[in-house]
Amino acid sequence: MTEEAKAMEVQEQERVPEERTERIRDKACYLPQSDIFETEENYHLVLDMPGVEENSIDITLEKNTLTINGYTDVERPEGYSLARAEYNIGDYERSFRLTDQIDRENIEASYENGVLRLSLPKAEEAKARKIKVKTG
Repeated sequence: MTEEAKAMEVQEQERVPEERTERIRDKACYLPQSDIFETEENYHLVLDMPGVEENSIDITLEKNTLTINGYTDVERPEGYSLARAEYNIGDYERSFRLTDQIDRENIEASYENGVLRLSLPKAEEAKARKIKVKTG
């Protein structure tokens, strides 16, 4: 397993299993597609969540699990009936297990144009550093 994979283990499912949790909303629940990028200082998590409004996103961190929920409430235009639908509308849920290599106190999130971006800073002890060689 690579160092990137060790820092964050990703839930690998196309759809959130319905038997895992009880849902009180009558919409389908999907696993948003995501990418994880690494820089020297941070991990960057990018999730596609089209149709979700900024105030309908819930991000929680409990113990080592980062959970992201996005809720949709799409209304059809008045006076129109749906002739064909290729885009499935539903909520989004995804969980990531974090290791101690993440600085949990400084995680940041932003949302724009249906894309949620999280910046997960590396903990100081996880960052690469130069070690000075002393001569005697």
